[in-house]
Amino acid sequence: MAKREKAAFAVGTRFDGLPDALLDWYGRHARTLPWRIGPGERGRGIVPDPYRVWLAEIMLQQTTVPHAAGYFETFTRTWPTVEALASAADEDVMAAWAGLGYYARARNLLKCAREVAARGDWPRTEAGLRELPGIGPYTAGAVAALAFNRRSAAVDGNVDRVFARLLATQGEWKDEKRRIAHIVRDLVPEDRPGEFAEALMDLGATVCTPKRPNCLICPIRTWCTAYAEGEPERYPVKPAKKAKPVRYGEVYIVRGASGVAVETRPPQGLLGGMLGLPTTDWREDGAAARLDWIGDAQEIGEVKHVFTHFELRLKVVAVNAEGVVPSHYELREEEGVAGALPSVFKKALKLAS
Repeated sequence: MAKREKAAFAVGTRFDGLPDALLDWYGRHARTLPWRIGPGERGRGIVPDPYRVWLAEIMLQQTTVPHAAGYFETFTRTWPTVEALASAADEDVMAAWAGLGYYARARNLLKCAREVAARGDWPRTEAGLRELPGIGPYTAGAVAALAFNRRSAAVDGNVDRVFARLLATQGEWKDEKRRIAHIVRDLVPEDRPGEFAEALMDLGATVCTPKRPNCLICPIRTWCTAYAEGEPERYPVKPAKKAKPVRYGEVYIVRGASGVAVETRPPQGLLGGMLGLPTTDWREDGAAARLDWIGDAQEIGEVKHVFTHFELRLKVVAVNAEGVVPSHYELREEEGVAGALPSVFKKALKLAS
C-alpha cells in the first residue's frame, strides 16, 4: 500500500466535517493581511499574485505578522514585481531586509527572484517550487495552495500545534509531525485548498494559540481530543530544548568626523552581505583578541542577542577614528547607517549613542 493510501486509511472518518466547519469559520473571521485576497474571492475569479504570496511566506518564517507587514509594504512598494526585485542591487535588498533577521533568507530571496525572472514565470506545482532557492516543503506547499490553488498541504508550527491538540499526540515529535503532515494533506478540500491553508493559519494564530487557547470559540473543538481532556496547553508534547551555547566577542563603535565605521560583511556566513560594525570573531571560549588596529578605546557596556543556534554577548567598545582604520571600512553618516544594520549591531550603536 502506498504512503498516500496509508495516510488516508489512518484518517478514516475521524475528521469528517472538519474542513467545512473550519472554512465556514474562516469566511466570517479571516484576518485582513496585505498579501491576501479576501475569503471567497477565488470563487469570483480573483487570483492571488504569486510574488506577493511567496514574499510574505519568506518574510513570515521566524517572524511575526505585525513585524513582517511593514517590511512587506516597503518591499512591494520598492520592487512591485518579481522582475523588479530580480534587478535590484544586492546591497539595497540586504539593507531593506535589516531587522527581519535570518539573513540567509534575504540572499535566497534574491537568488529565487532571479531564477524566476530567468524562467519567465513561477512553477505551478509543489515539486516545481521546491526546486527554487530558499523554498522548502512548507513554503512550497503554501505557495502552491495559496497562489495556484493546488491541493497541497501547508504545515507550519501553527498547524502542527492545532493537530497535535486535535490528536493529543503522545509519540516522538518527529514522527508525530510526519503523521500530521499526512493527515492535513488528506483533509485539504479539492475545491478550496488555498482558503483551507489560510483558515488553519488563522486558527493557530488567533484561537489555538500556544498559551491560553480560546477553545470556547474554536470552530473545530468537536474533533479535539485535547479539549475533551481539558488540557489543550499540554500539547504538543515536544522534547526538552537544549540550552544554546554562548559566544563572546567585541564590537567597535568607531566614530570620526564624517560618521561611524562600517563594512559590508562577506557574502557567506552569518549576516552575510549585510552592513556591519567592526567586530572580533565570536567564540565560545570568550578569548577573541581585540582587533590589532584598535587604538584609544573605552568599553561602554554589553549587548546580548539570540541567534537560531547560539546566544551572543558582545562588549561594546567606543573608539576614536583619528587612528588608522583599515581600507575595507568606510565612515558613513550615523543616522543613515542605523536603519540598514542588523539588530545586533543596532543594539550596540544605540548603547553607544
